[in-house]
Amino acid sequence: MRYSIEGGSLPAVIIQLDSGETILSEAGGRTWSRGPVVTETKTEGGVGKSLGRMFAGESLLMSRYTAQGPAEIAFSSSFPGKIIARELQAGQSIVFQKRAFLCATYGVELAVHFQKKLGAGLFGGEGFIMQKVTGPGIVFLEVDGHCQEYDLMQGEQLTCDTGVLAIMDATCTMDVQMVKGVKNMLLGGEGLFDTIITGPGKVHLQTMTIAKLAKQMIPFLPSKTK
Repeated sequence: MRYSIEGGSLPAVIIQLDSGETILSEAGGRTWSRGPVVTETKTEGGVGKSLGRMFAGESLLMSRYTAQGPAEIAFSSSFPGKIIARELQAGQSIVFQKRAFLCATYGVELAVHFQKKLGAGLFGGEGFIMQKVTGPGIVFLEVDGHCQEYDLMQGEQLTCDTGVLAIMDATCTMDVQMVKGVKNMLLGGEGLFDTIITGPGKVHLQTMTIAKLAKQMIPFLPSKTK
């Protein structure tokens, strides 16, 4: 399997498959294909994991795209941003925001990840439910806006606005803390809560979330007139 990510701020991952190779995505996730590709749509990982994906905001069904000879298949992002490819070793896991999963090589395990800390779930912007994928294999994820990557050392912390965390290694932990100081809370303009990510592990942050874009567009939407 070979791949390239094309398209600038509206990217697509274009994958070259050899005969017998399979790519997984949500049902209907393929943008285009060329050559002999057979599609099979079914629940992956049993009913329990399928229902978990549904609660995470993803599709109940998954599609398998298997090449019957040399073939090409492409998956495009749904929002301006960047596609991140992560190659995972056996047993290695990453956690990411809902709606980020684009596709993956067959053999990876996609599951629901619940935030262990109450504050992170209630106020973190990412919610109680995120997603987790475990290798071996390559997973492709979409990130909104520009993506900034950090490698955190053991115990090193990174503070960001809620909703900015896109992807983190499963070795990292996430918590939410209330902004300190009354003036900062009332006048700071940064919101009441910060997301705290603690290493070790790799972290991907995103600059423009769908929720943030929607908020910025509200003043420009037409209002109802009587």
